[in-house]
Amino acid sequence: MIAKLTGIIDTLAQGYLILDVNGVGYLVQASNRTLSRIGRKGDPASLLIETVIREDAFTLFGFADKAEQEWFKLLTSVQGVGAKAGLAILSVNTPDKIALAIVAQDKAAIRAADGVGPKLATRILTELKDKAGNIDLGASSQSASYSEIASDAPQTDNQIDSDAISALVNLGYARSDAFTAVTKAKAEANDNLQDLIRLALKELSA
Repeated sequence: MIAKLTGIIDTLAQGYLILDVNGVGYLVQASNRTLSRIGRKGDPASLLIETVIREDAFTLFGFADKAEQEWFKLLTSVQGVGAKAGLAILSVNTPDKIALAIVAQDKAAIRAADGVGPKLATRILTELKDKAGNIDLGASSQSASYSEIASDAPQTDNQIDSDAISALVNLGYARSDAFTAVTKAKAEANDNLQDLIRLALKELSA
């Protein structure tokens, strides 16, 4: 099984690249995020590889970093999420944003991916809320883990937090962004809803 490929980029196209490894061209499917990061035609590149073998296909999926690879495996462990949908989600969300979307139960962030409808987005959020506990977000700017994000998050049974998040969503902010802002503003608001919304709006405009 192929776990990593290092070579020269021969071709870059929508959804895939061809990597020339010592004269052998490997067709590797990848997310837009990975394709935008690895370089241009003729550049050296190294990719982590997931090999998917089926009766009618032998497909390679490439990733620029370990965090994206781990999330691909986690996403495709959900029933109904194939490799194409997994790459689509990773194309519109960084690994740390996926983790935050799961904590915040932000269906819109997951649905932003091509081919992901409301039912599948709900299934992803529900199943991964329990499965994603120890995943490492090594590629994120804060090198945070999902469990660290979850431990810092406002509790869903706190009505003030929920009301503040809902108010921000109604103002047009994404649920994940609202969730993050409320988390940061919570300590200064002293359980006052108006103060929490005001401080969260300040965070969002920063």
